[in-house]
Amino acid sequence: MDKSCTLLVHYDKGTPAVAKEIKEALEGNDVEAKVDAMKKAVMLLLNGETIPQLFITIIRYVLPSEDHTIQKLLLLYLELIEKTDSKGKVLPEMILICQNLRNNLQHPNEYIRGVTLRFLCRLKETEIVEPLTPSVLQNLEHRHPFVRRNAILAIMSIYKLPNGDQLFVDAPEMIEKALSTEQDPSAKRNAFLMLFTCAEERAVNYLLSNVDKVSDWNESLQMVVLELIRSVCKTKPTEKGKYIKIIISLLSATSSTVIYECAGTLVSLSSAPTAIRAAANTYCQLLLSQSDNNVKLILLDRLSELKSLHRDIMVELIIDVLRALSSPNLDIRRKTLDIALDLITHHNINEVVQMLKKEVVKTQSGELEKNGEYRQMLIQAIHACAVKFPEVASTVVHLLMDFLGDSNVASALDVVAFVREIIETNPKLRVSIITRLLDTFYQIRAGKVCPCALWIIGEYCLSLSEVESGISTIKQCLGELPFYSVSEESEPTETSKKIQPTSSAMVSSRKPVILADGTYATQSAASETTFSTPTVVQGSVTSGNLRTLLLTGDFFLGAVVACTLTKLVLRLEEVQPSKTEVNKTVTQALLIMVSMLQLGQSPGSPHPIDNDSYERIVLCIKLLCHRNDEMKKIWLESCRQSFVKMISEKQLTEMAELKAKTQTTNAQPDDLIDFFHLKSRKGMSQLELEDQVQDDLKRATGEFTKDENDANKLNRILQLTGFSDPVYAEAYVTVHHYDIALEVTVINRTKETLQNMCLELATMGDLKLVERPQNYSLAPETSMQIKANIKVSSTETGVIFGNIVYETSNVMERNVVVLNDIHIDIMDYISPAVCSEAAFRTMWAEFEWENKVAVNTTIQNEREFLDHIIKSTNMKCLTAPSAIEGECGFLAANLYAKSVFGEDALVNVSIEKQTDGALSGYIRIRSKTQGIALSLGDKITLKQKGGS
Repeated sequence: MDKSCTLLVHYDKGTPAVAKEIKEALEGNDVEAKVDAMKKAVMLLLNGETIPQLFITIIRYVLPSEDHTIQKLLLLYLELIEKTDSKGKVLPEMILICQNLRNNLQHPNEYIRGVTLRFLCRLKETEIVEPLTPSVLQNLEHRHPFVRRNAILAIMSIYKLPNGDQLFVDAPEMIEKALSTEQDPSAKRNAFLMLFTCAEERAVNYLLSNVDKVSDWNESLQMVVLELIRSVCKTKPTEKGKYIKIIISLLSATSSTVIYECAGTLVSLSSAPTAIRAAANTYCQLLLSQSDNNVKLILLDRLSELKSLHRDIMVELIIDVLRALSSPNLDIRRKTLDIALDLITHHNINEVVQMLKKEVVKTQSGELEKNGEYRQMLIQAIHACAVKFPEVASTVVHLLMDFLGDSNVASALDVVAFVREIIETNPKLRVSIITRLLDTFYQIRAGKVCPCALWIIGEYCLSLSEVESGISTIKQCLGELPFYSVSEESEPTETSKKIQPTSSAMVSSRKPVILADGTYATQSAASETTFSTPTVVQGSVTSGNLRTLLLTGDFFLGAVVACTLTKLVLRLEEVQPSKTEVNKTVTQALLIMVSMLQLGQSPGSPHPIDNDSYERIVLCIKLLCHRNDEMKKIWLESCRQSFVKMISEKQLTEMAELKAKTQTTNAQPDDLIDFFHLKSRKGMSQLELEDQVQDDLKRATGEFTKDENDANKLNRILQLTGFSDPVYAEAYVTVHHYDIALEVTVINRTKETLQNMCLELATMGDLKLVERPQNYSLAPETSMQIKANIKVSSTETGVIFGNIVYETSNVMERNVVVLNDIHIDIMDYISPAVCSEAAFRTMWAEFEWENKVAVNTTIQNEREFLDHIIKSTNMKCLTAPSAIEGECGFLAANLYAKSVFGEDALVNVSIEKQTDGALSGYIRIRSKTQGIALSLGDKITLKQKGGS
């Protein structure tokens, strides 16, 4: 900005006021018209108009007015007008104001005195203020607190002016004296603030002499005390022990604002366990007592920061943190669970799981509309607990299995994935899980959940009774065969459309009707049928969930049923001594598979069976007709081995990530290490001693040393002009989350002074300049640094361009040096992130922006190319390393990253090696916004050749 602004008023753009109209209104006697005219005058001044012709009119007609509103508007007007000339000298007409201000400061009405004193706080011209100082001092002893509190602020503002300490030589002493006798809370706060700002030592002395009374002070005064403590502890860190005691005492204050600030101050000043514990307890109490969701989210952020720095202390408070789950807001619940999952230990795991189980049971009430999502979050949390501590799996797995038939498909998918992992990692639970799964299998209604449940049945039914129960359950859920009889094929194809009506409609008719399974039945047969439409009530064994899904055209499920039956039959052959029973079961399995193929090729099916499912079912039929030991080994052992390998890889990845998180900086050579038991404890409280020990520990472990990567800093310097230009400029670009800081070093290489030198910048893309350019003078062969801030609003590649304009004494016209463009890289805004495979697939289906980049590279190795893309795009590869191992001529991998603005970036790399050794294929980028898809595509196109 060109000048400081102390007043901001909303201005509704319309027909601008005319100075002549304002002047006429001010000269009249109507008070309301004068008020309206003064408001218009203030608005014009705020929008850059000068209107000097109004000044004398206002002095003549407005100044003498006794109306309080007019007097207040007059002060606002005087605040906005220019009071100095171009050389910085006070305008002579300002003398006219001084007398009026003096009169106001001695006015019998306290409101006029108060607003005039407040106006003086905004005056920067010493010449105007100087004659008013005696009147200001008199107001310090006024009977009304409104006058006294504004008088203190006016003295503080005047004292801070250049040479202001000479206008009020003994101001700190007077304010300290006033502070000791003052009873009004606001005036007391202003007096303490004045001492803190202008005479810190006096403020400290006053604070230390009234330590016992601090907890009884007003909230606003306590906030200033905390500000003073932060300031003093920065300059004198050795004395912070006595101030921490004051903060601890303030934690019992009644104001939530003070308590929150106390906790933040404690964390910033001390690492002592007692102090951190007190701060964490405070945050937890506020989390429960505050009703505002935004406040709760901020408190959870603070607890998350504490967790990363002081995990051992936070572990003790995990149950207190989990109480925040009582909030109905999903964001709060998600954040709470994320914090809690990082604090789980062997000591608290049982308590945590017990609490999560109670929350899961609560979600069954169905009172809240987002219970399904919340249940899914709880299931994922319990899953994470069971993976970390397998001993708790037995207490939760049976409870969660009740939700396999959950109407929320995502929640049911999480349960079945949890069951699949637990049954492998906890062999003792296998029998009970299989028994429970077979009992509840009929409840599963989701086409995505059934395949996983069937895979578990096929892999983990080992004993004779389990295998027979597994086959029997599948047969019951499929219902009677065939799915589609030959006689129906002769009927008109329109009749197949009658499958949809419910069974109640069928019962009401005496004519032959077509049932949901495609078969004919009379009224009496329809009422006795064991099948119903997909809309039947869950829980009936006769509901035929597999049959319902197959009739809707889910032939992938049909292929999974065929594979499961094949595995069960092969295992039955091992555990069943009777060959007759085995052959009987094989026949039944073959009949089911053939019926599914018949349904897939019949006109009654919603759509024909896909080739993959068809081939899979046919393979199962061939295998059951020609069984051999080699194929049996592949089907009964290899699948499980692959799953075990996948789980072990997942655990290894999680352990590696955990290890990377816990890495700490090491001590620097020759650093001083103090030993706790050898320290002098004379006159130190336990808290002070703890704090000192923690500081020593930090120093010893290198936490105090800042690791500045100078080489990396040099890489970010961009040359803006050439070496032969009269002005040389280079910029150091620092990218923060939402803004870019440019530090431009400008060197005058000429023998002349550069006058009115200005760095003019402009932007392209979602970038916005914050400040207006300023003019500088640069002496011959000297340099200076110019800083510029640019706001960023999205993850889109932006360009900053501009020039340096200057004048010299010899040449009157302005010289221009054009600068190189600065390209803001998307890589500064995205960072590698992790998400589940299911979440990746969901986002891939939802995101509408796709950028398809053809592979064009000189790299000939598939894995080397993938690594190069990962490094170039700063993304995380979600595909497991084992899935992309080996040499097979092609490779497909998913990459994921998240931007600082919360945007998701999804990339799929699909490449194939040609006969000539070159790589071909496509890289697909998907995102919710266009900017990130285009920017990433440009980046990949630029980098994929294999260059730097």
